[in-house]
Amino acid sequence: MRKTMMAGALAVVMASGATAATPERKPFGTLPDGRAVEAITLSDGRLTVRIITWGAGIQSVLVPDRAGKLVDVALGYDDLAGYLAKSEYFGVVVGRVANRIAGGKFTLDGKAYRVPVNNGPNSLHGGTEGFDKKLWRVLSTTGGDSPSVTLGMTSPDGDQGYPGTVTVTARYALDGGAIAIDYTATTDKPTLVNLSNHAYWNLAGEGSPGGAMGHVLTIPADTFNPTDATAIPTGEFRSVAGTPFDFRKPTPVGARVRDAGDEQIRFGKGYDHNWVIDRKVAAAPRLVARVEEPVSGRVLEVLSNQPGVQFYSGNFLDASVVGKSGRLYRQGDAVVLEPQMFPDTPNRPAFGSVRLDPGQTYRNTILFRFPMVK
Repeated sequence: MRKTMMAGALAVVMASGATAATPERKPFGTLPDGRAVEAITLSDGRLTVRIITWGAGIQSVLVPDRAGKLVDVALGYDDLAGYLAKSEYFGVVVGRVANRIAGGKFTLDGKAYRVPVNNGPNSLHGGTEGFDKKLWRVLSTTGGDSPSVTLGMTSPDGDQGYPGTVTVTARYALDGGAIAIDYTATTDKPTLVNLSNHAYWNLAGEGSPGGAMGHVLTIPADTFNPTDATAIPTGEFRSVAGTPFDFRKPTPVGARVRDAGDEQIRFGKGYDHNWVIDRKVAAAPRLVARVEEPVSGRVLEVLSNQPGVQFYSGNFLDASVVGKSGRLYRQGDAVVLEPQMFPDTPNRPAFGSVRLDPGQTYRNTILFRFPMVK
């Protein structure tokens, strides 16, 4: 199936040339209960992106290098069976609350809530059956110069312990060399919402033998949130100056990822922390990270309206997963950059709020932008 799907994606690019193509919908497998999962391919003549309805996930992203060679730069599986067996959150929407909630507990309007603990003593990415493990519906597709697909789902009151019926949409569009993402949510009673995308990137090509530690990273943040040994923030906003967390100037990811002299590196077995871009949500997307792969020349710029970006250096990829290239995914084979509110915000008022009330619309706007390289 790997060769068939990749050949199909390449055919879309070759056939479209410099013109946009109509989104292509194809089966991607069947869930154990018989529900069908679809794959929707978007192409604008430069990028080709495949979205699947399981977890509203980014399944593949074909990007040219400086010589025009197309390579899939997003980790993932060829078929649905892989996502069901060991998801690793490849490319999916994470929520209802992305990242960690300490002890799987929070209080809202004086009432205590418990949500599933699935990451040591904490809750991660919405619990054992978060939005990444939901079948989303295709609401609409568009062609033209900015082809898109909009997916939707409803999370019922009490889902994973969270209050309120939440209606969610995820729109993916190709826009001038970028994947433009718009996540929205509304609710019928007060609840918590913090969504993000969990794509794993290797700009040399997923499964490339050199991994991603040679990628050169820039994060325009003066502070980050240190954590305890269970990856829960201590509440401190610590300066990055003089630490392995200073990416204000372009720095190879692998230059300090094994610096055992830093307790935070030891806790995370590498990077798995939130960088503070700002203290509040912005009116429009701004740059939160830039990644360059020197050999191919591919560049990824990540923009969002969110105030934080969780950078994860693939520390827990353990060669137990076979990816689309037929290679094992190992520690350091990809980087993840998740724009979002800060981890454990529900229990840290100083971090802001992820509360969503009836009549409000939550929105996380993300651009994964791939500039033309020389």
